[in-house]
Amino acid sequence: MVRQRKPKDPKSIPLAPPSSTSTRAALSKPLIEISEEEKWRLINQSGILSGPALQSIQHSESVPQPEEEPSMGDEIFNAILLIIPFSGILLLMEFLIRQQYGKETPMEVILERMVPGVPILSLFIFYTTRYKSYRRLQTLLFIVSVGVGCRMLWLLNRSSWLVNMRQCPPLATVWIYTVLQLDLGLAVGSLAAVGSFVWWKGLKILL
Repeated sequence: MVRQRKPKDPKSIPLAPPSSTSTRAALSKPLIEISEEEKWRLINQSGILSGPALQSIQHSESVPQPEEEPSMGDEIFNAILLIIPFSGILLLMEFLIRQQYGKETPMEVILERMVPGVPILSLFIFYTTRYKSYRRLQTLLFIVSVGVGCRMLWLLNRSSWLVNMRQCPPLATVWIYTVLQLDLGLAVGSLAAVGSFVWWKGLKILL
């Protein structure tokens, strides 16, 4: 007796649209399989790794690109950003030193001090700002900072009030400016040197 096969239920057979199955097969398997050796052989034959383009790239990476120098307008603008506040500091020191000794501050005296003082201070700020990254200028600013700080504190402790009123305002302004323009290590060193001088001579900072 021949057995007849029962037809399978069509619902139990998984169905998928032809487009999806073909897309999966295309994504899962590349059209052409190339081994690693064959890839490197093609790259070497193409000359990508040994051409003039690669040499120019290596040369540009090995040689550091020079930084663009700021224009004269930028240098003047950077100097003005320091000239304005330090001119104000100079004026403030004039008021403070005269107030300390109980002297009046007439406008004629202020103009007499500020008119020649501001242009000189402006030139000093412009050129030191322009070359402050140079090591020689940093050394010069360090020496000026130590000398001006020691000189001002010595005058405040040992000199007469007339000399103090004449010299201390510009000295204080230059001292603050030089410390500001110094690198951090040199600025700390200059303050330590002035502090050592004050301790050695037995001077007072707060009068």
